[in-house]
Amino acid sequence: MDTVTSIADLRTSRPRCILPVGFVPTMGYLHEGHLSLVQRARRECESVVVSIFVNPTQFAPNEDLNAYPRDITRDLELLEAQNVDLVWIPTPGEMYPAGFQSWVSVEEVTLPLEGKFRPEHFRGVTTIVAKLFNCVQPDKAYFGQKDYQQVVVIKRMVEDLDYPIEIVVCPIVREANGLAMSSRNINLNSEQLRAAGVLNRSLVKALRVFESGQRDADMLRAVVTDSVLEEPLAQMQYVSCADQDTLLEIDGRVERGLLSLAVFFGKTRLIDNLLLGE
Repeated sequence: MDTVTSIADLRTSRPRCILPVGFVPTMGYLHEGHLSLVQRARRECESVVVSIFVNPTQFAPNEDLNAYPRDITRDLELLEAQNVDLVWIPTPGEMYPAGFQSWVSVEEVTLPLEGKFRPEHFRGVTTIVAKLFNCVQPDKAYFGQKDYQQVVVIKRMVEDLDYPIEIVVCPIVREANGLAMSSRNINLNSEQLRAAGVLNRSLVKALRVFESGQRDADMLRAVVTDSVLEEPLAQMQYVSCADQDTLLEIDGRVERGLLSLAVFFGKTRLIDNLLLGE
């Protein structure tokens, strides 16, 4: 497994990768969810490239950039066990050198949901992903469904900017209590970790209501909200029942939608979702 930090070294190593190349961009502190993406890429591609970069431009000043967990040594051990071919670990100065002033901005699909509460977030995401794609030049890139809006935004960018890259979306990997795996879960204490299982339980409760034929969007949002608020440690930020493509809220009957939510447990913000009508 080759490990590089600079763009120059990446461009020296990347041509040695046998095509097709699968790419898994990460912010590190890897868990089974990340590894499931790597495993999917390993099955589908001759070469697998992984990046590890905690991207500062997708964090607002009041968010947890400095607290974001990091363990590069552990990450590299996990990736070597997965037979990854190339790992790129750039520095912030490498990705955003002095004088940097160019940004990639996707518009409509970045405005609702996460964008409503984190207005600068997706400009940072799309800019760094565009830079990663330009440098790695993968054939396929792998993302998790947990960050569903991010996937929609990146697909839009790839289509609009004519990237010759297939975006592969992989299922959410969950803890034993149903909590979606996330690097931020390490910040939860034992009580918060137990309590956070309410996110998935609430979504599944609404899914059962949907499958029973009760498909009013407001009712589904209410089912999720009421269920989450039964947990005293949960601090609700939003619940959404939106169109899977536009991410706009649905009024009235739902035939196909995205049910999602964001909830705080202490200072840790968690998101989760499931698809309706699939």
